[in-house]
Amino acid sequence: MARVPAAVLSVLNPIRKAPRALARRYRSRQAPATIALVPQPHPWTRAAGLVAVVLLGAWLGLLVVGNVRAPVGPMNTTMTLRPSLTGGTKINVSPLGALQLDSHIAPVRLDVNVDQLDPDRSQALVDHPERLSGLQDEVTEDVGRGTLDLAVRSCVAVVAGATALGLVVYRRPRRALAAGGLALALLAASGGTAYATWRPDSVLEPKFSGLLTSAPSLVGNARSIVTEFDVYQKELARLVTNVTKLYDATSTLPAYAPDPSTIRVLHVSDIHLNPASWKIIASLVEQYKVDVIVDSGDTMDHGTAAENGFLDPIEDLGAPYVWVRGNHDSMITQEYLKGLKNVHVLDDGRAKTIKGLRFAGIGDPQYTPDRSKSIGARQSQELAGARLATALRDQHTAGTPVDVAIAHEPAAAREVDGEVPLALAGHLHHDETEVLKYGTRLRIEGSTGGSGLRAIEGKHPDPIEASILYFDRDTRHLQAWDEIELGGLGLTTAEVSRHLPEENQPGASPSPSGSPENPAPSPSTPTKGTPSPSS
Repeated sequence: MARVPAAVLSVLNPIRKAPRALARRYRSRQAPATIALVPQPHPWTRAAGLVAVVLLGAWLGLLVVGNVRAPVGPMNTTMTLRPSLTGGTKINVSPLGALQLDSHIAPVRLDVNVDQLDPDRSQALVDHPERLSGLQDEVTEDVGRGTLDLAVRSCVAVVAGATALGLVVYRRPRRALAAGGLALALLAASGGTAYATWRPDSVLEPKFSGLLTSAPSLVGNARSIVTEFDVYQKELARLVTNVTKLYDATSTLPAYAPDPSTIRVLHVSDIHLNPASWKIIASLVEQYKVDVIVDSGDTMDHGTAAENGFLDPIEDLGAPYVWVRGNHDSMITQEYLKGLKNVHVLDDGRAKTIKGLRFAGIGDPQYTPDRSKSIGARQSQELAGARLATALRDQHTAGTPVDVAIAHEPAAAREVDGEVPLALAGHLHHDETEVLKYGTRLRIEGSTGGSGLRAIEGKHPDPIEASILYFDRDTRHLQAWDEIELGGLGLTTAEVSRHLPEENQPGASPSPSGSPENPAPSPSTPTKGTPSPSS
């Protein structure tokens, strides 16, 4: 066989191998590719991540561009939306403090910062006081425009913030736009919730902090809150115009003329031998022009004769002092107080009229300075309350109905339900308010001594608490009350909360005589049965 030359083979071999090479290449293309399996996150994890991106981006957007500078009357303000668990509105009047309003329930809070006064607008009000009559409408319009502008700007801010952060995190335009859309939906839902729960009358129950806590005159005429609500609104408008004076004298608010028909009662309790309490009480008497001080007991800590000198400053507090015995006060304490001028000790249902209000009280049947719990303690409190209720009925029969009943422990005070409009108590070291079954309002005061030396026993110091009660002189009805809370041992915070009885809210029907707010027990009036001491 003839041999093929090497040169020819070098040409034929590539040609002969070409079909097989093409076949292998074709098969390789048809074979499925090997895919590396990468674990994918759970859908809920991805959703949680998206929500986190949306919330953080929306918050950053609000911080950067989500505020509006708007004129409100004579003031220049900055309005801002802030994330919040409780909602509400906060008005910052630097350097005086702040007012907090429970205006709505939503995950956003409206912050209004008073930046400065416009000199021209302020001077125009001073030169033309007739403009005050239209100031309320002007302020309302300014707030409306500012809120609308803030809503638009906030929408842009949250969408831009969430979209930008989504683009940074996901690097996909579709995911970023989804984050922006979700942020807009959340803001719209928050706005709808705020609108649905909006309480325009929350301005009647503000909470003051900072130097604004020295604003007792804001209550004005307590009766006008109910009968002349339009006048009260004008007083609020006057407050806006008087901010000029506040910046000149930041320690006080403009003083409105007090109404002589308003009786102001300072309720204190559980001082527990804290000497700082007397200075606080004296300051409140002066600032609020208090007519009567009511102490619902536990003024002392052990009730020994050695402690009696602690009580001497009561004579110089500047107002009559009505007192009932607590479980830390002894009969030695009670007898010593009877000898002090301007002190009225009430016990065994004794009643006395002071500054136009008639008070009756009973001392605590227990004496437990060591905080021991004796057998039958609650029964003794209920029996004491029953004796007080009997005395109240006797007073009503005699034509001298009692306006305020006082006991140390709430268990005793509850027994007078239906016999008196208002009952005051202490003992619990925190304040509470409730309307009992038969219409009596029970006010339990916190510790005006911050629990005394007992404040250092716990992890956090107890606050110092007291209340100012506003009564109408003609009807002797409770019109409003301010809850005052000062930071306890080592703290310097101060807060005042305004409260109105439900029947005094705007639009509510006034309580007629003989209603739960002013019960007039008679044979035909259903009252709670009270046990006799022998039961």
